[in-house]
Amino acid sequence: MYIPYGRQWIDEEDIKGVVDVLRSDYVTTGPAVVEFERKVADYVGAKYAVAVSNGTAALHIACLAAGIGEGDEVITTPVTFAASANCALYCGAKPVFVDIDPDTYNIDPRKIEDKITTSTKAIIAVHFTGQPCQMDEIHAIGKKYNLLVIEDAAHGLGADYKGKKVGSMSDMTTFSFHPVKHITTGEGGMVLTNNKDLYEKLILYRGHGITREEDLMTENQGGWYYQQLALGYNYRITDIQCALGISQMNKLDDFVTRRRKIAKRYTESLKDIEGLKLPKQETGCNNSWHLYVIQILNKDRKEVFDALRRKNIGVNVHYIPVYKHPYYQNNGYAHVHCENAEKYYERAISIPMYPALTDEEQDYVIRSIKEVLS
Repeated sequence: MYIPYGRQWIDEEDIKGVVDVLRSDYVTTGPAVVEFERKVADYVGAKYAVAVSNGTAALHIACLAAGIGEGDEVITTPVTFAASANCALYCGAKPVFVDIDPDTYNIDPRKIEDKITTSTKAIIAVHFTGQPCQMDEIHAIGKKYNLLVIEDAAHGLGADYKGKKVGSMSDMTTFSFHPVKHITTGEGGMVLTNNKDLYEKLILYRGHGITREEDLMTENQGGWYYQQLALGYNYRITDIQCALGISQMNKLDDFVTRRRKIAKRYTESLKDIEGLKLPKQETGCNNSWHLYVIQILNKDRKEVFDALRRKNIGVNVHYIPVYKHPYYQNNGYAHVHCENAEKYYERAISIPMYPALTDEEQDYVIRSIKEVLS
């Protein structure tokens, strides 16, 4: 038996949805893309959605639509996947890392203003593990300094912040549909917004910067005509993928409910173990639990990690602080130090968290953690 830290849930309904598209007239960009976009937008309460090839592409076109460019600075967290910062680099901008709150593991709003300069253009807030950031405080900072707020919600589909679904609150929100996420399209991503101007830019950047919309073109020479208005990218997603996404969305609430049940069982079963720090949920937020991260306080993390791997538990570590990667160290970030992020990284282990995890498998994980830490 091998228990991974995360995996997809695919059933016959999902397979049928994909097969139906394969037998239809559209396999690339067709009606399933539009239906999937609408389904996610309606679920989170956003006006517009733009589905793309992956979560990184979603972040990239969000930065482009925000007008982020050469010489700009973008504030984000170091405890995230590299794409949350790389998207700024793609645009010629500079990521600026703000330390995390040691309890939520998310960017600490109390430390953001210290890093704002005249070059700051946006804040990318990452809902790490599915725990929503303190968005009221972040929005207040954005408004005070006229900064765009982009939510990287790759972990956050299905999460609630003070009664609102993640995806409905900021200038833009991005999702990922990688197989370990809450729903999957194989690879895929999406940008949500309530701003029509941003939406139109996102559509352009997704598809080579090309439009056939007559009201956007400088002229129209006929039904065949199109114009490239910007330097865009081929970040389109297929109907095949979106058919899977549509079917997966029908199960999203069940997936999130199951993740929350698993998280509750972990917390109840592990709370009394000495030397183990468990995740806390922010008041007013409802975590969607992409990850369940424990911190090892009085043993060597690597020893615990290796011992659990030997027991066929596919634990992982999320994440190495982004600025610690060689690329960043070699390109101006060798001096960066975020104390809470580095302390968190030295202790963190992600344990199995996915809807198909059975109670028996979870019991084995819990027993194994207790044995290794005893």
